[in-house]
Amino acid sequence: MAVDAKLVKTLREMTGAGMLECKSALEEANGDLETAVEILRKKGVAKAAKKAGRETKEGLIHSYIHTGGRIGVLLELNCETDFVARNDLFKELANEIALQIAAMKPQYVKREDIPREVVEKEGDIAREAAIAEGKPPHIAEKIAEGKLEKFYKEVCLYEQPYIKDDKKTIEDLIKEYIAKIGENIQVRRFVRFELGE
Repeated sequence: MAVDAKLVKTLREMTGAGMLECKSALEEANGDLETAVEILRKKGVAKAAKKAGRETKEGLIHSYIHTGGRIGVLLELNCETDFVARNDLFKELANEIALQIAAMKPQYVKREDIPREVVEKEGDIAREAAIAEGKPPHIAEKIAEGKLEKFYKEVCLYEQPYIKDDKKTIEDLIKEYIAKIGENIQVRRFVRFELGE
C-alpha cells in the first residue's frame, strides 16, 4: 500500500520516530494512524527493553525551581554517552521528570530502593487494619498486597502516573525517550525541597 507523505509527516510529529519507521508502521497499519502509533509504541518498548542492560555513566544534573521559589528539585539523569546528555530531547525528559517530582512528591526512584522494613511496616499496617475489620487472614493478606501496590504507585517515581498523561507511568515515559534517543536512560537519584519542610 502506498502511504501518503502527509500522513507519514503527521505520524512523525506525533511520535518522534524516524521517517522510515513511520512509513513502514503506516504500511503495516494500512494507513490507519491510531494503529500505526500502537505499532511504533510496541517497537519502542521492545527497543527500550534491549537497551535496559547497558551502563549509564554519562548524563546531567538538572535543576527545577517551581514558580514562586517554594519548591525545588535536583535530579541526576543518566545516559550512555556525553553526546546524548547534551541532546535537547534528553534535557526535555529531565525537565518532565523534575516537574513530576515537584508535583507528586515521590520518595524513591524504584520499588527496589524502598528499605525492606518500610515495606514490611506498610504491609503489617494494612493486614492488621483488615483483620480489625473482621476479614479472615487470607483475605487480609490479599488486601495488604493491594494496598502495597497502591503504596508503590504513590512513593516510587517510576510507578507514578505521569502528570501530563495518567494512562502512562514515568517508566513508560522514559522508555518512549529511550526509543527516540536510542540509548539506555536511568534516573539515578533526586532530591525535592519544599520551603518550610
